Amino acid sequence: MKLSSSLYLDHQATTPVDEKVLAKMIPYFRKSFGNPHSADHSVGWESLHAVDQSAQQIARFIGADSDEIVFTSGATEANNLALLGLAKHAHSNGKKKRIILSAIEHKCILAIGRILEDQLGYKVDHLPVDKEGRISISALEEALDDDVLAVSIMAVNNEIGTIQDITRISEVVRKSGAIYHCDAAQAPTAMDMRDFAQNTDLMSLSAHKMYGPKGIGALYIRRDLQEHIEPLIYGGGQQNGLRSGTIPTPLCVGMGAAAEILNTEEAKKKQVLLGKRRDRFVEKLNSLPWPTTLNGPTVGNRHPGNANICFSGFSAHEILNVLQPHLAASTGSACTSGIPEPSHVLKAIGLTNDDADASIRFSLSFETNDIDIDNAINLIGDALEKLSKVTSNQLA
Repeated sequence: MKLSSSLYLDHQATTPVDEKVLAKMIPYFRKSFGNPHSADHSVGWESLHAVDQSAQQIARFIGADSDEIVFTSGATEANNLALLGLAKHAHSNGKKKRIILSAIEHKCILAIGRILEDQLGYKVDHLPVDKEGRISISALEEALDDDVLAVSIMAVNNEIGTIQDITRISEVVRKSGAIYHCDAAQAPTAMDMRDFAQNTDLMSLSAHKMYGPKGIGALYIRRDLQEHIEPLIYGGGQQNGLRSGTIPTPLCVGMGAAAEILNTEEAKKKQVLLGKRRDRFVEKLNSLPWPTTLNGPTVGNRHPGNANICFSGFSAHEILNVLQPHLAASTGSACTSGIPEPSHVLKAIGLTNDDADASIRFSLSFETNDIDIDNAINLIGDALEKLSKVTSNQLA
């Protein structure tokens, strides 16, 4: 995807709002702007109807019912509501005092884990992963016991694109009596989600990762579990008391519209095509006269748009600096920007600090075409050549 002066290959950080999504949203900023909680007039009713319809669209997308959808400000808030809300409610029980996370969860999940330990006294265990970023089912089974309250394992990793076996994980977790939370923020553009709700108890989504607007997300909460979630935000008791505050109608409409677009056969075909273009991108990178390695799973077993590449002997930050303003990619999760330490995900799959520091995440989109790929390869090749000459001159 080409933006004015930049070729954008950072779609796992955020996606552009689809034009059809934007068109659906616009009327709710000016024409149908009513507060959805204004119950005494038709303007409010119209806005509430739009919110309800959006919840239905998201619910259909994941195989749930609309009353199991709670709107949040994004996946980070959804993750917090899921794990902190569950843990706070269960805190007085005293029987289930362990939480299990994978070692490559999103930074916000790991941060929540520290809060659960430091402030609520839970014991948080981190499951290791193999070199492709997958957890071991046998290790999960061994870690589970009747003292485990919840397990949080993401569907698709945001840095290396690893797709976990959610169905099998769910079976093992539920059999033990624990609750399964899934951070599914990266899943909508990667896989079919029609049965996700059947395999999770709590699931987090983010609109801006799926061609919807920023500032809106959702938490799926299994209906019978809702009374066991302590809200994080108190006020007027909106959304069944689980998340108070005025629901942002235009953003909800946008997320619902995005879910509806992705819940089509056309979107499924785009996912397949995206994987083929990503494979072509990786093949062309491998043909450059500098060593490159694909971090994580093989190309056929990861997010179809993800290519996390190690440029051995180079600095990822230096490569990206040379590429500016012509190509946008990242060294990892956008949520960890400014943290001067190697990616915890790359370290967890066995990379050295040097190789982690030499790795760049490229994330393609449905709009990325073959010309974009060719141009990106040329830009990357030129950047590596320039940096190689600088290094040679310094050594001379």
